[in-house]
Amino acid sequence: MMLFPIVVTFTNSLMTEGEIDHNYSLIGKMVNIAGGEKDGFINLKLLPDWLSFHQYAEVLIHKPMFLQMFWNSVLMVTPIIAGQVLVASLAAYAFAKLRFKGRDKLFVIYLMTMLMPFQVTLVPNYIIAEKLGLINTTSAIILPGIFSAFGVFMLRQFMLHIPNSYLEAAKMDGAGHLRIFFNIIIPLIQPGIAALIVLLFVDNWNMVEQPLIFLEDSFKQPLSLYLSRINEGARGVAFAAAALYMAPMVLLFLYAESYFVEGIQLSGIKG
Repeated sequence: MMLFPIVVTFTNSLMTEGEIDHNYSLIGKMVNIAGGEKDGFINLKLLPDWLSFHQYAEVLIHKPMFLQMFWNSVLMVTPIIAGQVLVASLAAYAFAKLRFKGRDKLFVIYLMTMLMPFQVTLVPNYIIAEKLGLINTTSAIILPGIFSAFGVFMLRQFMLHIPNSYLEAAKMDGAGHLRIFFNIIIPLIQPGIAALIVLLFVDNWNMVEQPLIFLEDSFKQPLSLYLSRINEGARGVAFAAAALYMAPMVLLFLYAESYFVEGIQLSGIKG
């Protein structure tokens, strides 16, 4: 049931516009409880009669806004992922391996931000961005996205499985915290970082509320907002655009599948 909408999207993206119109046309009449008639059922077909790539050419060539919005999404998601991985790994190392007063209490307070949805912090975030002059700039989305509690929580859970004896042996050899972090911790948590990258990409690639609120200029908005306007008068183009929109997420997951599964298992985060 979860895969069915994805399959329909990809198969319909390879159909002609006329075939799509025929598939989604109503057939027959149905009698309701009151005895009257209403429209019947939809003739939904999965496999196309003829393969057509006209919709993809329409999206990639005749609709330049699609590529512009695509690169808008890339330029937003990439710094968010890079910044959050760096910040989260450093913070997770501090919470997992450094000893300081109030560490666990501070971590609990830090995690409380994960319980707050975006809508709760929308007003203070907007006020801060407005005071800093960041409204209608991508920085209003990138900067809050970098400092997220989820990455810290996930990588901390992963680092807790690293024996402290590794760090103590490195300290005896004269290694400092930075050398321990980059030469010991980072190589050992690569599956966790890969899993975090996949989760962050999916989350930020599909963001809607943040760009809708902070970006007033439609030319700066990401592809996730443009998809709602691209299907005006052409359902085949909408299916092709949706298929292209999903492709980066699918390819990234297939590439990092083994790291993703291992990272989720070792981090202790289970569904």
